[in-house]
Amino acid sequence: MGNIDNKEKEFAETLKYVTRTARENKNTISKEQIDLAFAELDLDEKQLSMVYEYLKSHKIGIDEAADLSDFDEELSDEERNYLQDYIESLDALNKLSDGELEAVQMSAIAGDKDAQQKLIENYLPLVVDVARMYSEQGVFIEDLIGEGNVALTRGVTMLDAVGEPKEVEGFLYKLMLDAMEAIIQDNLSEDAGMQKVVTLVNEVADKAKELSEDLRRKVTVEELMEETGWEEDKIRDAIKFSGDNIEDIDSGDQK
Repeated sequence: MGNIDNKEKEFAETLKYVTRTARENKNTISKEQIDLAFAELDLDEKQLSMVYEYLKSHKIGIDEAADLSDFDEELSDEERNYLQDYIESLDALNKLSDGELEAVQMSAIAGDKDAQQKLIENYLPLVVDVARMYSEQGVFIEDLIGEGNVALTRGVTMLDAVGEPKEVEGFLYKLMLDAMEAIIQDNLSEDAGMQKVVTLVNEVADKAKELSEDLRRKVTVEELMEETGWEEDKIRDAIKFSGDNIEDIDSGDQK
């Protein structure tokens, strides 16, 4: 059983690695890279095909460039309208030529504040592209863009860690990825925590209702403890999380 669990864990970690590798390459990865990453797991053709389909379902291009506009199909009307307005607002910003960009990157690395601001403006559209890649992960596109912009603004002040201009974009790009993955993870954790709360309240409410029907009156916390063997804290937490609205429990608190 342990070997199966370990293999499943290794598979999940490898899939996460492959997905991140694609994200770092503008949502594109080669079939060779995928096969190499999973080589030690000895997947058969059917299992590898499932991996390819998973990646494609997340709009990752395999041996071809990803079409980031495909992500917009997953957006709500409200998000789509926001994105359109935001992109239009970026059109007013000056786009640096390749030569200008390299000069600005050099100055930004040296700590020039004006150059850092120009870099921010230059890479704001890139934040949008990154946000599009994560738009199906349960976080609003506006929040993803916001986190990416914060990462970009912070990143241009950290360019002393970058060796030369050609490394600047990759450095900032990875910061954007990290920021958006972090907010997605926070959102997942928050959802999981909320689900635990809902489950707890429902469990206590259901048991209180059963006992209340037997006794034909509201039950006390002590009676519920005796009936279920639960700790008082568990019941009190459920009452608190419900806003003292478990109707079959007499909590003893004055509303």
